Amino acid sequence: MSGTDEEERAVRAAVEGELRLLDPGVRASPEAVTALLDPDFVEFGASGRRYDRTSILAVTSAVDANAPAPSVATGMSGVLLAPDLVHLTFVSEGNGRRVRRSSIWRRSESRWRMYFHQGTPVDAT
Repeated sequence: MSGTDEEERAVRAAVEGELRLLDPGVRASPEAVTALLDPDFVEFGASGRRYDRTSILAVTSAVDANAPAPSVATGMSGVLLAPDLVHLTFVSEGNGRRVRRSSIWRRSESRWRMYFHQGTPVDAT
């Protein structure tokens, strides 16, 4: 990624947040997940279901904190869309499934939090 130091810091903060949300230990903690999600968070999951900040906690807290990571992120890249808005894209692979992912991270109250997320399954072929 080329750009200013501010752009690089913003994208790095979003990537760090995204990687934390993939960590089983973080996912098992409703408090940790809530801290990383914007109050207006919305997700369209790879399952086709729609989640908000409250309903996603049922999914994330069901993960065993001691289990191996459910997926591995590859090809993560980001772009600063506006001073307080970063778009990330990557592919996750795990449990025999490959999913293209897209996230919007928004900075508010001096914190980067996920505002929107979408997962789209990828055919194995």
